[in-house]
Amino acid sequence: MKLETKQQIAESLRDFRLPRYNEIPNVGLYLEQATKYVGEYLAPLGEYSLTPSMISNYVKKGLIANPVKKQYGREQIAYLFFIAVAKSVLSLDALTGFIKLQQQTYTLPKAYDYFAEELENLLAFTFELKDTMEAVGEDNTDEKRLLYTCIVAAVQKVYLEKCLEAIAKED
Repeated sequence: MKLETKQQIAESLRDFRLPRYNEIPNVGLYLEQATKYVGEYLAPLGEYSLTPSMISNYVKKGLIANPVKKQYGREQIAYLFFIAVAKSVLSLDALTGFIKLQQQTYTLPKAYDYFAEELENLLAFTFELKDTMEAVGEDNTDEKRLLYTCIVAAVQKVYLEKCLEAIAKED
C-alpha cells in the first residue's frame, strides 16, 4: 500500500470522536433518529451501522431497555454505540454477558466514557496519528481490560478492512 494512501486513511480518522455520555441527547430519539445519530458518528469506521430492525432486536433480547413512548434516551443511545462497535467482534451471547459484567462493575456513564476514550485512543495509535497510547481511566480492573481487548479487536478489524479496501482501489 502506498504511503500517501495510508496517510489518507489516517487523516479520515483524525477528527473521530464519540460524544461523551453527558453529550448524548437525552430528549428522546425515535427509532429512525437513533439509528441515524449513531450511524453518523460511526460512519468513519466503515460498516458499523445499525438498522432499525437490529435495534428492535436488541430491545427484544434485553441488551437495551424498551424505548419510552417510542423514544430512546441517553442510556439506550450509549449502549447502541457500544453494541455497534462490539458486535463486529463478539457474538450476541458474548455481548449480552459482557454488558451484564460491565453493569456489575461500573456506572453506565463511566463505562461508556471509558469505551469512547479508549476507542479514540486506540484508533489514533493504530492509524499512527499518535506515537503513544494514553492511559484511560484511573483503575485497572479485569472488566476494564476486557473492554480494552474488545476495542483492540474492533480497531484491528477497522484497520484491516480499510487497508484492504485501499489496496483493492490501487489495483
